[in-house]
Amino acid sequence: MLFNLECTDRGCPKNDILSGLTVALALVPEAVAFAFVAGVGPLVGLYAAFMVGLITAVIGGRPGMISGATGALAVVMVALVAEHGVEYLFATVVLMGLIQILVGILRLGKFIRMVPHPVMLGFVNGLAIVIFLAQLNSFQIEDAAGNLQWLQGNALWTMFGLVTVTMAIIHFLPKLTKAIPSSLAAIIVVTLAVITIDMESRTVGDIASIAGGFPQFHLPMVPLNLETLTIIFPYALILAAIGLIESLLTLSLIDEITETRGRGNKECVGQGVANTVTGLFGGMGGCAMIGQSMINVNSGGRGRLSGISAALFLLMFILFASGLIEMIPLAALTGVMFMVVIGTFEWSSLRIMGKIPRADAFVLILVSAVTVATDLAIAVVVGIIVSALVFAWQHAKHINVKTYSGNMGSKVYELHGPLFFASVNNFQELFNPKDDPDDVVVEFQHSRVMDHSAIEAIDTLAERYLNAHKRLHLRHLSEECRQLLKKAGNLVEVNVIKDPNYRVAADELA
Repeated sequence: MLFNLECTDRGCPKNDILSGLTVALALVPEAVAFAFVAGVGPLVGLYAAFMVGLITAVIGGRPGMISGATGALAVVMVALVAEHGVEYLFATVVLMGLIQILVGILRLGKFIRMVPHPVMLGFVNGLAIVIFLAQLNSFQIEDAAGNLQWLQGNALWTMFGLVTVTMAIIHFLPKLTKAIPSSLAAIIVVTLAVITIDMESRTVGDIASIAGGFPQFHLPMVPLNLETLTIIFPYALILAAIGLIESLLTLSLIDEITETRGRGNKECVGQGVANTVTGLFGGMGGCAMIGQSMINVNSGGRGRLSGISAALFLLMFILFASGLIEMIPLAALTGVMFMVVIGTFEWSSLRIMGKIPRADAFVLILVSAVTVATDLAIAVVVGIIVSALVFAWQHAKHINVKTYSGNMGSKVYELHGPLFFASVNNFQELFNPKDDPDDVVVEFQHSRVMDHSAIEAIDTLAERYLNAHKRLHLRHLSEECRQLLKKAGNLVEVNVIKDPNYRVAADELA
């Protein structure tokens, strides 16, 4: 046998291929819809789904994750296409890919670890809501004037019925057999039922034709000058950031589900190569897709073969089977995506809302809302900033002193807690130079000087005691702290006890 489709410890080729077919069917309407959002033709989105999906599956850092054209990128692209045309979009995608490759080479993908868990939950819930809202378009139709109207009467009930049947098959079939992915079975059954009964139902073909040829190499037709770079660079930077954030967060989610670990920096390079190539072959670029990745994983696709199969099946649809794929009812694909929404949303986050700190609950809700209202990159950045500010505020309150009398009648302030930008005001309020004795010791053995704001605060404190004509001793400061101190330089006391050895986040040396 040339191919062994039996499942082994290394993977299950049969599951990968079948789940890849399921994903490919779900990719078609998504890619077409996102192409329309970006203001480009349907094949531009389909080519992106094929090339980005194939290349990331082959060389990316997360086997089993599906990449392609996404809405998060499309909403940024639309302004560029409307103002400058599709050729500038292709050039932007190439530059976007180069930026992502650079991020991977510099090993900056590790910074995804800085995303707090409430931000991660908000990201997942927000994307689930976005996916859900996107499916509501299937329940709308254009009237004669070109305005969208909700389905009514028999058309609405038919849509509801087919969606419900699709969701029921996906839910109950795995209880009977797992020989075929339930999503694929649901699509096939509903499609055959609609064709057999000759039911009135909108299909993929009603959106757009997906027939086309093989992607052709195409250098973006833009002037190679500084003006072009000025136009495309801001868009490329934003797209690169959005693409990597969504890809790395999806990677973390798949890691958690599969209890394996992907390689973030390798995925950055894979995404970058995929987008660079896609831009040179007339595609709109892309990144990881949480919905399709969930379909793939839930259908049993865990290896690289699943992503490769999905991309190749999609290409075959474009080249040879467009007529068959265009017969699939939109209701079947909508039902599949509704099940993805149910599986993606972290329902446990609703149960724990009253048990976690209020700040974490606020961040979770905030990130979800911003994801729905704007885009993923802004939501994650906002979530990280708010979480960091909350962390800083909470730790700023932890600084305190313990006072006692030292040798020769001196007063000792034993400092506890971190000294950094958020705690310097509290630090200053702990001391009273006017009422202190002539000899004062500040003991830093149980504290840590974190940044340049802390250094300035120590210098200010030293100046206050100097102005009061009192002696101040600063003990157990690190060597770097002593170098950075200006006004208090001569007041630092080097103890017989070994001084701490750590670095301070400062922007200058004295």
